[in-house]
Amino acid sequence: MTDDGRGAGATTAQPGGEGETGDLNATFCAAFVDELVRSGVTDAVVCPGSRSTPMALAIDGDERLRVHVHHDERSAAFLALGLGRATGRPAPVLTTSGTAAVELHPAVVEADLDRVPLLVLTADRPPEKRDVGAAQTIDQTHLYGRSVRWFADPGPPSWEAADSWRSLASRAVLEAGRPHPGPVQVNLPFREPLVGRPGPLPPGRDSGRPWHRMAAPSPASGDQAGATREALAGAERGVIVAGGDIDDPDAVLALADAWGWPVLADPRSGCRTGHRAAIAHADALLRSAAVGDEVDAVVRLGSVPASKVQAQWLARLDVPQVVVDRDGAWFDPDRTAGLLVPAAPGAWARAMLALGSRSTSPGWGQRWRRADDAVEAVLVDALDGDGSLTEPGTARVVAGSLPAGGALVVSSSMPVRDLEWFAGPIPGVAVHANRGANGIDGVVSTAVGVALAGAPTALLIGDIALLHDTNGLLGAARRDIDLCVVVVDNGGGGIFSFLPQASAVAPERFEALFATPHGVDLAALVRAHGIPATTIDRVAELGPAVAGAVAQGGVHVVLVTTDRAANVELHDHLHRLTADAISDLP
Repeated sequence: MTDDGRGAGATTAQPGGEGETGDLNATFCAAFVDELVRSGVTDAVVCPGSRSTPMALAIDGDERLRVHVHHDERSAAFLALGLGRATGRPAPVLTTSGTAAVELHPAVVEADLDRVPLLVLTADRPPEKRDVGAAQTIDQTHLYGRSVRWFADPGPPSWEAADSWRSLASRAVLEAGRPHPGPVQVNLPFREPLVGRPGPLPPGRDSGRPWHRMAAPSPASGDQAGATREALAGAERGVIVAGGDIDDPDAVLALADAWGWPVLADPRSGCRTGHRAAIAHADALLRSAAVGDEVDAVVRLGSVPASKVQAQWLARLDVPQVVVDRDGAWFDPDRTAGLLVPAAPGAWARAMLALGSRSTSPGWGQRWRRADDAVEAVLVDALDGDGSLTEPGTARVVAGSLPAGGALVVSSSMPVRDLEWFAGPIPGVAVHANRGANGIDGVVSTAVGVALAGAPTALLIGDIALLHDTNGLLGAARRDIDLCVVVVDNGGGGIFSFLPQASAVAPERFEALFATPHGVDLAALVRAHGIPATTIDRVAELGPAVAGAVAQGGVHVVLVTTDRAANVELHDHLHRLTADAISDLP
């Protein structure tokens, strides 16, 4: 017997005959799931289906796993993605065969592009059922193309291959994790009967450790630090752009402090803490030539920030730019980087600190600090009173209403931009967003997955994104999570009102093709899922509503109604106010 008490040290029985196929399936799945747990998996997401029965029973039968059942495969995959985002561990998502497996594709794409560990288990019909018109049978081989880190199809379970079962599961977890996290597909054909009893499992490692392991990644080397120093030689007015996936924000901020450089801190970076080097309103500052055009070097850490203004500024700068990324990923859409450093940003920052101080233009960091403080003062005056709620004000309030240790999930389109542009410091809160493919599908489910990791969580989302993933609310009220969903309802696709289409297309055509008002009673829709919904009208009411919902626990929805045209006017007004504040600085 092994340390897990499941008989994995015994010789695997190898019954013969077709009548034993059910037991064979059950034994394979039990060994596979046991090795998943040995490899660190703690949660699994199961979608109802027939062909996946052997694996579903094995997952549900292992008391070491938390099992989350979801009716909708697309939402289930994003729930698993949310768990992977929050924990750094892949959560298997299991589906039956056919189009059920296709529904996972959007989450697979997001996991690939934003480097989130995800393990996709697609049950399949056996080979003899393919290409003969058998029901619920499609070609699931390499179904997700180049989006996966690894694909495996071991064929229907066989006793002869029992020695490979554990290795298959352990490698799948390994391939989904470091050093290049992302999705893995294991396609699992099962012959009938699909129900059986597991026999003794093939032996595992006597120590209980997984079949495959990976050594810890190396820290940033002296060579990398030296190459960076050479690339930045002579720079005295540099900036650090901190995007998503910063492993050690404190190290980055310490380096910025030592160098006297500002950190343009994306909300997802963890650097927007209130530290004197952390710049929260980079978008507003870069709309002005007051400071941005004097930069003579840029270091870019992690994934790309959401700000289009910042991207355009980086694209037109004719100065040395260094990209530091944990995987050496090519985050350089405008091809302006002169050096790519494959290192975790925190490790790189510590290596640079070890090289000592550098010469910086006097007062350089303080100029950015004064400008950022001036913008914050304007926003406090314009948005933090007791007036009617606005979309920028909603982003500010939600970000400031979560306790330390909480999590904030923010949807693409306008919510992520409003958070980046208008929120101040967000200390102690982990900010998550599906910015790999920048889609609005699966956002509710992603937030449910993040909340399942245990942190009190808020979701800031627009009405159309909510409708894209209404099925993310299925069963949410019965899950053990603390989640407050704040929905900005502006009656359609608000972001299109900021694009040239809004003025170039006749109003009625614009409404029909782009704004697409939905006419749905969102409060009634939410309540149909057994979730309480509250409508908020005033700025002063929103913060207590969010904080109270998180403290109370469970799932709550807070609705904020805004007007699309007024929202565009407000954004223009705020941009003018902040530009004036910056230009008035000495």
